Amino acid sequence: MLKKFLRHEKGITGLETAIILIAFVVVAAVFAYTALSAGLFATQKSQEAVYSGLREAQSTLELKGSVIATGNESSATGSIKQVTFTVANVLGGEAVDFTPPDADNLTGKALAGSPNKVVINYIDQYQKVNDLYWTVTKLGNDNSNYLLETNEKFQVTIGSTNSTISGAGNLVNALGTALTVNKTFTLQVVTPAGAVLTIERTTPAYINTIMDLR
Repeated sequence: MLKKFLRHEKGITGLETAIILIAFVVVAAVFAYTALSAGLFATQKSQEAVYSGLREAQSTLELKGSVIATGNESSATGSIKQVTFTVANVLGGEAVDFTPPDADNLTGKALAGSPNKVVINYIDQYQKVNDLYWTVTKLGNDNSNYLLETNEKFQVTIGSTNSTISGAGNLVNALGTALTVNKTFTLQVVTPAGAVLTIERTTPAYINTIMDLR
């Protein structure tokens, strides 16, 4: 009687069970490897983004002190020929190469192919002039090179004091529309890495030989 009742019952052998278990293990391993690889890739990209952002921040400049303008004459019709400001590193970060540009024959602009890594642009409501000519003076502590490093300050002057020296020129030569009284202008100091330092000022109602632009 027992054989009669069990005659049509079918069981699962141990081998079949092992095959099924192995299949589950293989599939789980593949999914685990895929998830782990994706996680490692995402972690690596996040790390690169963090280091890149930190490098950008550490290479950013900050303005120190006043922005000084020099007029070509003291009058209500005079114009600005030079702008001087002082910069330092933010966060004591990576050095910035301030090798100055070569002059372009009394144009007030940098010569094409100059060695300068830092580019200074001028913008106002009438014009945008790229790659102005500028010089640098090291203030206080420095190590006799053009790298702006921690605890160093560089004074940057746009335009030559005397336009006949070295064929440099100044803002009077560089600008199509002169920077005269009551004009708002922007200077962009563009470094190889890091944010652009933007300096915006307005000229006074009367041009003096030396002015502190606020």
